[in-house]
Amino acid sequence: MDSSSRTNYSTAPRQRWTRIIPVAFLMYTIGFMDRINIGFGFSGMERSLSTTATMAGLAGGIFFFGYLFLQIPGGHWGVNWSAKKFVTLSLLFWAVFAILTGAVQNVPELLTVRFLLGVAEGGVWPATLALLAKWFPLDERARANSYWMFCLPVAAIIMSPVAGLILAHMSWRWLFYLEGLPALIWAGVWWMFIDDSPETAKWLSTEERDYLRAKFAEDAKTLRPVANNWRKAFVNGQVWLLVAVYFLGVTGLYGVTLWMPTIVKNLSSLGPTGVGLLGTLPYIVAVLALWLNSKHSDRTGERKWHIAIPLIVAGVSLLLSAAVGTSSPVLAMIFLSLTEAGVMAFLGVFWTLPPLIVGPNALGSSMGLINGLGNLGGFLGPFMVGYLLTVSHNSMFAGLAFMTVLLVLGGVLILGAQYRMGAAPDLASSSLK
Repeated sequence: MDSSSRTNYSTAPRQRWTRIIPVAFLMYTIGFMDRINIGFGFSGMERSLSTTATMAGLAGGIFFFGYLFLQIPGGHWGVNWSAKKFVTLSLLFWAVFAILTGAVQNVPELLTVRFLLGVAEGGVWPATLALLAKWFPLDERARANSYWMFCLPVAAIIMSPVAGLILAHMSWRWLFYLEGLPALIWAGVWWMFIDDSPETAKWLSTEERDYLRAKFAEDAKTLRPVANNWRKAFVNGQVWLLVAVYFLGVTGLYGVTLWMPTIVKNLSSLGPTGVGLLGTLPYIVAVLALWLNSKHSDRTGERKWHIAIPLIVAGVSLLLSAAVGTSSPVLAMIFLSLTEAGVMAFLGVFWTLPPLIVGPNALGSSMGLINGLGNLGGFLGPFMVGYLLTVSHNSMFAGLAFMTVLLVLGGVLILGAQYRMGAAPDLASSSLK
C-alpha cells in the first residue's frame, strides 16, 4: 500500500475513536489489572499459603492455560456472532474469579481459581481485535490497536501505586477483592456503549458510516490473503510464524511484567508504596513507545521492522538491566524502562499482520489461534523466572537473560513474515512485504 492510497487521518470522521476506543480501553485495563495483580500478592501468598517462588510463578502462569480454551471460539464469535455479547458475559465471569482469588486457602485452590480466571478472560482479546477490525480500516489499524492496547501499560501504572497502598494498609486478599469489582460495573457500560459494527450503530453519523463503507471496500480490493477459511489458515506457515513470534514476545512481556515488583524491590530499599510508585516508570515510557511506534507504522505503511526493532531493543535492554543490577539502580531502571517499552510497542503493529495474511472468513479464528498459543508464553515467562530465581538462590540474572534470548529471537523471526498486497489477480503483480 503506497502513501498515495492512504487516507489523510486528520480529515477522516472520528466519532468512533471517542466512542469505541475508550470503552474497550477501560474494559481491558480492568482485565489486565486482574491478570497481573498477582505479582504484587506474591510475597503475602508465600507466607500465608506456605509456597515457594517457583509455585508463585506457576500461579502467575497457569492463568494462560485457561486462557487458551476460548481463544479460537472468541475470535470466531467476535467476527460471526457478537463481540458485544461475548465480552459482556466474559466480564461477569472474570469478575467472580478475580474476587475469589482473595478467598483461596491453599495452593491447589489458588491454581484452580487462576486457571478459571484465564478461561473467563480467554476470548476477549481476539473478540475485541475482531471488533476493532470492523470499525477501523487498515491504514488506521495500528493506531486503533495501540490506543486500545494502551490499557496494558496504563493498567500497570494505575495498579502499581494502588496495589502498594492496599498492601500497605490491608492484606493481599483485599487486593483481589477490591480490584475484581470493577469488571462487574464495566459489563453494564460495555453493553450500553458498544455496537458490533458501523451498520448497527444508531449513534454513528451518516458521513462516518459512508466513509467506512468506502474505506473497507478499498481495503477489500487491496488485500490478497493466502487463506480465507480456518482450515487453510491453520496449516499456513505464515500464520505459524506469527504464533512463534507472538509466543516469544509474550514470554518476555509477562516474564518481566509479573516479576516487575520483585525486580524493582531488589533494586531499591523502598517499602510497598515506594516500590509501587517507582514501578510505574517503565510503563509510562511504554505508553509513549506504543504510541510513537504505531503512529509511525501507519504513516509509513511498514510493519515488520516496527515489530522487530522493539523486540530486539527490549531483549538487549533487559540483559543490560540484569548486568548492571544493584551496582547502579538508576541505570538499571532506565534499561528496565526500555525493556517494557519494547515489549509493549510491538503489540499494536503486530496485530495488523493477521488481516494481511488471512481473509475475513478466517480472521477471527486465526487471531484466536495466534493469541491463544502465543499467550502460553505468559505461562513460560513467569514460571521460568520463578524457577531460575529459586535454583540460582534468589538471583534474577539467569531468568532475565533467558527472557533476553527469546525476545531477540522473536525480533529476528518476524523479518521472515510475508504477505501480498495489490488488486491484480496474478502473483507476478503482487508486492511482497
